[in-house]
Amino acid sequence: QVQLVESGGGLVQAGGSLRLSCVASGSIFSIGAMGWYRQAPGKQREKVASITSGGSTNYVDSVKGRFTISRDNAKNTVSLQMNSLKPEDTAVYFCNMGVARGRWAADEDYWGQGTQVVVSS
Repeated sequence: QVQLVESGGGLVQAGGSLRLSCVASGSIFSIGAMGWYRQAPGKQREKVASITSGGSTNYVDSVKGRFTISRDNAKNTVSLQMNSLKPEDTAVYFCNMGVARGRWAADEDYWGQGTQVVVSS
């Protein structure tokens, strides 16, 4: 009943920037935490950035100072601004949201389909 759709991935040179966006649609009462994860080939999925419903953010050390996560509650979106990209940022990026589908419902995790980010050297 809830779908997350990501956009903004692509190929960029080292030092460049990309902005990823993710919009949720469907039966949504409210959205709690939102986040971005990434997975490189042969590696485990890694949490890159997260943002609480109150706006508190956290980042994995490797992206601090380069990436910024933000949310727009009115639009049910979460974005990830990625600057000073490095080849090691190459991965499939997934958005994640905790969505309550009713006033008294518990949050449930939903995931986007993933968007590819390739950073060339």
